[in-house]
Amino acid sequence: MTCPITYVMNKIGGHWKPIILYYLMSGPKRYSELKRTIPTITEKMLAQHLKQLREDNLIDRKVEQIMPPITRYSLTRSGRKLGPVLLAMADWAIKDNKLYKKLH
Repeated sequence: MTCPITYVMNKIGGHWKPIILYYLMSGPKRYSELKRTIPTITEKMLAQHLKQLREDNLIDRKVEQIMPPITRYSLTRSGRKLGPVLLAMADWAIKDNKLYKKLH
């Protein structure tokens, strides 16, 4: 069996995937909303990672057939299960940053 950490890193590893998932935890977002929320990500990287996250069944892509069509991204059931992991990472970052500032 594959190492569980290797499995997770293959699904959500890298700089952008956890950030995208974190922002989708608050609810469905349009591509433009994600781009505004994560201004330092390039359009190419955002599109690429959204596609990969969809292929890994962590997010859904829904297109509303109105004029013009609206595409929304949301977490799948599997993606929502990562919520506690992402919140734990955010909590650790806040605490570690405060400790770092105290030490320096």
